[in-house]
Amino acid sequence: MTPLKTLALSALVLALAACQTLPANDDTLTDQELAQVVPTPVRKKVPDAPVLPAANDNLNAVAWIQASLEYRLIAGQTYRSALYQLDRALKTPDWDALVPGERANPATGLAPAVIVDIDETVLDNSPYQARLVRDGLSYDETTWDAWVREEKATPVPGALEFAQAAAARGVTVFYVTNRAAHLEEPTLKNLRAAGFPIEKPEQFLGLGFFVEGCESEGSEKGCRRQYVGRTHRVLMQFGDQIGDMVTIVANNPAGREAAMAPHAAWIGERWFVLPNPTYGSWEPALFNNAWTLPENERRQMKLQSLKYAE
Repeated sequence: MTPLKTLALSALVLALAACQTLPANDDTLTDQELAQVVPTPVRKKVPDAPVLPAANDNLNAVAWIQASLEYRLIAGQTYRSALYQLDRALKTPDWDALVPGERANPATGLAPAVIVDIDETVLDNSPYQARLVRDGLSYDETTWDAWVREEKATPVPGALEFAQAAAARGVTVFYVTNRAAHLEEPTLKNLRAAGFPIEKPEQFLGLGFFVEGCESEGSEKGCRRQYVGRTHRVLMQFGDQIGDMVTIVANNPAGREAAMAPHAAWIGERWFVLPNPTYGSWEPALFNNAWTLPENERRQMKLQSLKYAE
């Protein structure tokens, strides 16, 4: 090895703090010899990336309900506006919030009442929806029943204050819901624990509630509204879906418009709609109510319903 090469190698050895013996009489270092002089760098282990839930169509909707100030303001202003109208309604003898087809007898002189839906109208179930997003699941009766039995749903902003104010004015609150009959007990416990006025179990009219002389189709609430109307003057109705206030004959965009159009002037006066972007009959209306379609096909049909900027 030449003196120049020896000097260079010595400097390299000192710089790397390695005491290695270099082969003599060879001006060319092999890869193996070089590896003895230059140690392999130690690689630090990179932490594994956190495992995130799969993309979910409902993420933004649930986050908006739970985290946005705007949702709380919209719900609150809905119930505050309703309370203002309630005093007007009580002073107006012929005020009635049932459509003519659901009013079998005159309302004048009957005891006053309001009809409210429960889920996403007076009780907030967004923690259940958040679980579904986190776990990559969809709604099913088993997980829903388990959530209801936890009795942990909290009031929708403004709902409790309105219900208590209505009861203080002598107005009976009827809870017309599509919760199944076997969930009546935990639902009533949840409502009472939250402070909602319930004097008797008959104020709960769940899915499957039989109304003599009236036949209902599926989960439609028309017969149950009629039942309340037989003994009470219904001053107001509250819901997060059109079907909470009127029967929808055809659940498609045109059918929904047709059901609401004759009573559009009642919105904000006798009928009050709460925002719910997480679920509802509006969604299956976009894919012909065909829940049996694969998820990607349902999503494609929803995409086709969008209006795009030109």
